Amino acid sequence: MIIYIHGFASCGFGSKAQKFKEYFEEEIITISLPTIPNLAIDTLEQIIEFSLNKDENVYLIGSSLGGFYSLYLANKYDLKAVLINPAVNPWNTLHRYEGVEFVTNYYDNSRFEFTQSHINSLKNYKLEDLKNPQNFITLLQEEDEVLDFNEAAIKLEDTELIVEEGGSHSFDGIERYFRKINSFFYN
Repeated sequence: MIIYIHGFASCGFGSKAQKFKEYFEEEIITISLPTIPNLAIDTLEQIIEFSLNKDENVYLIGSSLGGFYSLYLANKYDLKAVLINPAVNPWNTLHRYEGVEFVTNYYDNSRFEFTQSHINSLKNYKLEDLKNPQNFITLLQEEDEVLDFNEAAIKLEDTELIVEEGGSHSFDGIERYFRKINSFFYN
């Protein structure tokens, strides 16, 4: 089973999630996670442990904040993961929401509260030591308008690192990597 983990203020129905769903069909789930980091991680851990207890293979694809979650979970459970323009220090990048009463979801314009305590809770999942860098493919685009790709490139330099010129935070042309991802997971 592949779990697609969306980014901050997104959901499992976003355009990137749907592209993965079209390609991987029944092999992938694209769930919409709670906006509270501890609840999101707990939800993912329950799904992963349920699958592993049934002797199923689990693979992760995470984008942005979902890449941060994927990094933590893949390291914890020794899973393969693909990280797409991942946040590596989200407590720094999400500070722009300090003092904002409500954050708007990109998919349906619903609004949610994201507090300083939520930002601080992300530090509970900070990764100090990457156990098996060969379990990761990291896809970065230099023109990511939200995150500095250099932070991820430095932190994840021991993974299979692919850095493209241009692009965006959404990772333009992600479909070009579907076969590579499929081969990475299943071979």
